[in-house]
Amino acid sequence: MASDTTRVGADALQQRSYKIVRLRHPGRWLSGVIVVVLLGLLVKAFADGQIQWDVVGKFLTAEVILRGFANTLLISFFAMIIGAGLGTLFAVMRLSHNPVTRFVAWLYVWIFRGTPVLLQLLIWFNIALVFPTLTIPGLFEARTVDVVTPFVAALLGLGINEGAYMTEVVRGGISSVDHGQTEAAQTLGMSRFQTLRRIILPQTMRLIIPPMGNSAIGMLKFSSLATAISFTEMLNAAQQVYFVNGAVIELLLVCAVWYLLGTTVLNIVQFYIERYYGRGVAHGASRPPFRFSFGLSRSASRPVNEEQS
Repeated sequence: MASDTTRVGADALQQRSYKIVRLRHPGRWLSGVIVVVLLGLLVKAFADGQIQWDVVGKFLTAEVILRGFANTLLISFFAMIIGAGLGTLFAVMRLSHNPVTRFVAWLYVWIFRGTPVLLQLLIWFNIALVFPTLTIPGLFEARTVDVVTPFVAALLGLGINEGAYMTEVVRGGISSVDHGQTEAAQTLGMSRFQTLRRIILPQTMRLIIPPMGNSAIGMLKFSSLATAISFTEMLNAAQQVYFVNGAVIELLLVCAVWYLLGTTVLNIVQFYIERYYGRGVAHGASRPPFRFSFGLSRSASRPVNEEQS
């Protein structure tokens, strides 16, 4: 039946002398040419600039840079672990029925989300001025300055700050899960902790993975702030080198290459994690309701009457 209808439609178009005319989009071509020209000018500027590309290639795999990049990955990974753990804990506290618990969680978010990361790093690095010694009666006692090293200060500053943002992300994800899921779990005799672990959090993951991925990418870049407290991450290592040899732009380009590589890998990991937690969810193939015509892709066509053309 469908093939007969298609044949009739084609015969009707042929009898009425229709032809297919491609829509013209001069704005797409114009915007494409402008973008290509600007990219060409940018490439030419870097090619003609006073950049020693051989120095860039030399330090791209230098031991001091690779060791700094390893420290960057290390501090970013553990800070995200701390942030995710604190975010989940305080998100549950913010949704608690206990007003004291809710207030403590709100206070945590208010303080650490409301002050700059660099300020928090500096406070943690100088926390020995407030607490000269750290003591656990009968078990442990040490000077704070010996415990809170630049690595520990960077880990605390970045991780606790990230936890404040992750609290709101996780809270929003948990709140988006239908309350009927909780009621069904209680009907099956699950405890609150079992409901959270088996029912709520797995459904929440699909919603919070995209912002968590953005946070991980941001953490990789924010780790460069740790150079202010003398933690030897990649940017700090590059600064130590170009203070000696004067190759400032070259070492900064080396850092840019490694940061781009790191964020690219994180984007790929985020894609697969999103796909894993998105199993069983219907993804519609509908187009966005609005799109700028900046691309040069093949445009749609329309039949036009030959007599009118």
